[in-house]
Amino acid sequence: MKIGVLLLAAGKGDRMGGDVPKQYLLVDGKPLLLLALESLAREPRFSVVQPVIADGDRRYAEAVGQAHFPFCLLPAVSGGRERADSMRNGLAALPADVEWVAVHDAARPIPSPALLARVLDMAVAHGAAVPGLAVHDTIKQVDDHGKVVCTLRRAVLRAVQTPQVARRAWLEQALASSVQGGVEWTDDASLLEAAGFPVYVSIGEENNRKITTPEDLAWLGRLMAGRV
Repeated sequence: MKIGVLLLAAGKGDRMGGDVPKQYLLVDGKPLLLLALESLAREPRFSVVQPVIADGDRRYAEAVGQAHFPFCLLPAVSGGRERADSMRNGLAALPADVEWVAVHDAARPIPSPALLARVLDMAVAHGAAVPGLAVHDTIKQVDDHGKVVCTLRRAVLRAVQTPQVARRAWLEQALASSVQGGVEWTDDASLLEAAGFPVYVSIGEENNRKITTPEDLAWLGRLMAGRV
């Protein structure tokens, strides 16, 4: 069983502001993308990692530098306008013998070994899995005018994270279906669900936080400095 990773790093990070895409912002002297690679290296079942970067990205090579990893770090490929486009390009570049794929955001730089092990085990058992956290706030669905449509039951809700892991064949079929249906998706698991594949949720972690805003970046800096 060969497991590959699509490391998605093609986003602009508009909510972060500034001229540097968030995956290249430094924390503890290292870009988030490099921190994510170092975290993925702590899971021995990952055999290859395929970075997917923006077209014309000149920062990637400098960020990775001369780093060495226990997995094979493949040459980066360009992503697309939508997340699904980046996934297609990344999947097409993976070696043919990769049977399972973990899709991970470079902006989630510190998934723990335990989190990675749990989501991989769950995926292998059921075909597809995502890490998720229980929701503690009350969640309400609203219409376009802000009127409450219904209040959702917290006990059955999960806030999902990455990596999201599935059989490669399932992801390829789901992506093909998304093109035929004319709908674009921002979540890998949603693609699988829409195509009729079962997706299970493993236990996520608060620290597997997506770095999206300057506040998130400051939090990560404090965490890595031991102040959180």
